[in-house]
Amino acid sequence: MKRRKFAIGLLLAGAVGTVQAQEPKHHIAIVIPAGPVATISETSSDPLFHRLWNTFFTELRRLGDIEGQNVTVQHYSGEGRPKDFPDLAREVASRSPDVIIAVTNPVALAARAATGTIPIVWIGVEAIGEGLVTSLARPGGNLTGISLYDAEIYGKRLQILKEVVPSASKIAWLNPRMPWEAASADVFRQAYQEASRRLQIRLISMLLEKSTPAEYERVFAEIAQERPDAIMVSDIGDLLPYRQLIVELIEKNHLPAIYGYREYVEAGGLMAYGADFGELMQRMASDVHELLKGAKPSDIPIYQATKFELVINLKAATTLGLTIPPSILARADEVIE
Repeated sequence: MKRRKFAIGLLLAGAVGTVQAQEPKHHIAIVIPAGPVATISETSSDPLFHRLWNTFFTELRRLGDIEGQNVTVQHYSGEGRPKDFPDLAREVASRSPDVIIAVTNPVALAARAATGTIPIVWIGVEAIGEGLVTSLARPGGNLTGISLYDAEIYGKRLQILKEVVPSASKIAWLNPRMPWEAASADVFRQAYQEASRRLQIRLISMLLEKSTPAEYERVFAEIAQERPDAIMVSDIGDLLPYRQLIVELIEKNHLPAIYGYREYVEAGGLMAYGADFGELMQRMASDVHELLKGAKPSDIPIYQATKFELVINLKAATTLGLTIPPSILARADEVIE
């Protein structure tokens, strides 16, 4: 069977001083849904990914798992093409890593379908609703990991957006089309439909078929035709490598927007409400360490994010001609001026 050539990067960090040649004891595979594999690095030129993976690898070293000494790390990217994730997952599994780190639900579902024995550390949402695990306390199977949030967060984001833009009655939701998310789709659909009814908002889904610059341009052309009052951007990981482009396209359309992560605000976006990644990357490193020591993923509870932050960009608000209500500013964890 023909397989598309996937971008595979291998980064080996040398230890300080003289190191005798030896075969690393453990092998970790990190699989991201989109973007170049070079972002999976402490030395990434992208500030966001540098910060995320620096936190992860620093914690892993503190626990004694040192890349280039007793650990090797293989890097893989799905290049923003969800339909190809199953082939990529089979490619990863064929290399028999000791642990697979699967970033986002679609990647985790593809990895779990590819192997029932290699431990998987997942970071995503709604593990039970997605069918990834049967219990958060005792996941069962070969997968454990980090839950970013539950479906209620969509209602909270819509509420914040409505408070900032009280006149908004039609909001576009930028979201990838992910065929593997059908299992949990009803959970999220119910959450945002209830919030939409309560806030008297019409929410229209603007679906990305893949995460590439050309696809963003296409979808934003459709958004412009819909003439929404505001936009909510999905926090699915596929979009993060293109956050600067997303923010620029939203600014071009002169739309108020709410995002899932502070990094969009740092790129010039209006506001974000979501989980603190620093805490989660440390926890992910801890899970990997336990699995490398021989723990079973079925015995490691799914960790649920407990720290959420609201970040506001007053400069972006001024550009849009918006006045952020004092009640929102009082609740903000950080205000960028």
